[in-house]
Amino acid sequence: MSAKKKATDERRVALDSSITNEGLDPKRRRLLVGGMSAVGGLGVGALGVSMLASMSPSARAKAAGAPVEADISKLSPGQLLTVEWRGKPVWIVRRTEQALQSLNSVASQLSDPDSQEDMQPVYAQNETRAIKPEYLVVVGICTHLGCSPTYRPEIAAPDLGSDWEGGFFCPCHGSKFDYAGRVYAGVPAPTNLEVPPYQYLDDNRILIGVDQEAAA
Repeated sequence: MSAKKKATDERRVALDSSITNEGLDPKRRRLLVGGMSAVGGLGVGALGVSMLASMSPSARAKAAGAPVEADISKLSPGQLLTVEWRGKPVWIVRRTEQALQSLNSVASQLSDPDSQEDMQPVYAQNETRAIKPEYLVVVGICTHLGCSPTYRPEIAAPDLGSDWEGGFFCPCHGSKFDYAGRVYAGVPAPTNLEVPPYQYLDDNRILIGVDQEAAA
C-alpha cells in the first residue's frame, strides 16, 4: 500500500470515528466520507495530467525520428557541425577546395569509390556524396561496430601515413574514410558512412530526415 493511500485511509477512519462520536446520522456520514474520496480522486487525476504533459516535449519527437533543422550559416570552410537525429550524430562538414580535390586522388584506395552500396539516397550517389559539393552530410557512426570516428582534416598525419589526405578515422579498430565518408580498402568497416535523407530549406538551413524532391 502506498503512503498516500494509507494516509487517506487513516483520515477516513478518523473522520468516521469523529462523526460517530458527534452523533451524526449514517446518511450524513456517508456524504462526508464520499466527498473526501472524490477530492482524493481529483488529486490523482491532476497528477496524471501533469505527468502526461511532461512526457510530450519535442525531444520525444526527435528521438522517434522527427526531422531536425541545422543552421549552417556560421560554418566556416573546414569546420564540422554535429546535430542529433534519431539519437545518432549527424556531421555536416563544409569542405574546402583542397578537400574536394582530394576525392578524386584517393579514389583508387577506396573500397567503394562509386558508392554502389546502398548507404545514401539516390541524389547523393555521386563523387561528393552530397546535394551541394561544398557540404557533406553524413551519419557519424562507423559501419564496423558502431563506434564514432574522429574528424581528421590534417594532411599527412603522422599516425595515418604520408598519403593521408584528410577525412575521418575510427580509433576503435582503425577504419578510415575520406572527405565523402567513403571507406578505404583493407580496413574493418565494410561500407561507406551512411548519408541520411536531407534537403536544403534555403542557403543557410538543412533539414535532416526528409528527402529532397529533386536533386539540386
